[in-house]
Amino acid sequence: MGMTKLSTKKTVPAYQRIKNAILDNIHRGKWQAGEAISTEMALAEQFGVSRMTVNRALKELSEERVLERRQGSGTFVAQQQFNHTFVEVRNIAQDLKSANRDYQARVVSKRSITASMLDERLRRKFDIDVPKVLPTGQALNNQLDNDDAPVLYEVKIIHFADGQPIQFEERWVDAIKVPKFIEQDFSIVNTSDYLIAKIPLERGSYTIRALAAPEEIAHALQVEAQSPTLVLSRQTYSSGQVLTFVKMWHAGDRYQFSGEL
Repeated sequence: MGMTKLSTKKTVPAYQRIKNAILDNIHRGKWQAGEAISTEMALAEQFGVSRMTVNRALKELSEERVLERRQGSGTFVAQQQFNHTFVEVRNIAQDLKSANRDYQARVVSKRSITASMLDERLRRKFDIDVPKVLPTGQALNNQLDNDDAPVLYEVKIIHFADGQPIQFEERWVDAIKVPKFIEQDFSIVNTSDYLIAKIPLERGSYTIRALAAPEEIAHALQVEAQSPTLVLSRQTYSSGQVLTFVKMWHAGDRYQFSGEL
């Protein structure tokens, strides 16, 4: 059985497509803060959906403080900076500089990941669907063309405090949403700061676990293999989908998490 095209993601609901399009127009500067966006009727005609579907998209963006709906006047881009995240995401560069520590970053590797290269963990994390049916003929040519396009970017970075490795960062980013991510020099640009500047982050979640350091991590942190580490895993969302997933490994005897209640 042949296929017409490689499908890399599950079908996006109509209301989410409208949200994504509105966010894209804001990011590209088509609609500035305080300006009115297209009417519900115009959006319904543009996307071939009901006004109820459009209303859901606008309602959610209003609740996320991206838009402001004014009765009798229309819908406007909210008066705020959209290059700021809606959730606080601290990074180690900020923390070390705040503590007057000398901070440096060294990029270990950067690579693009195509659909065929995905492992099960990343496929599930980013909700990427790779069909199992093998295509034939022209469908195969379409797939080969598509398969060259990255779906994720991966970077691995060692962060240093006063010349000592203190964190090893493994990060994966949606290549479609942030196409220029891989081009950045992350020895100068912080990954979190770059993402926050490009895409509004709606929400996030994280876990902290104690794990024994695998060989690669131990080498990066300059500790013995199987030494105790603290691992902070975090995923952040934009437009209802995972934008980035990161694992930050810390040498257990050099780093601690603390705060005030």
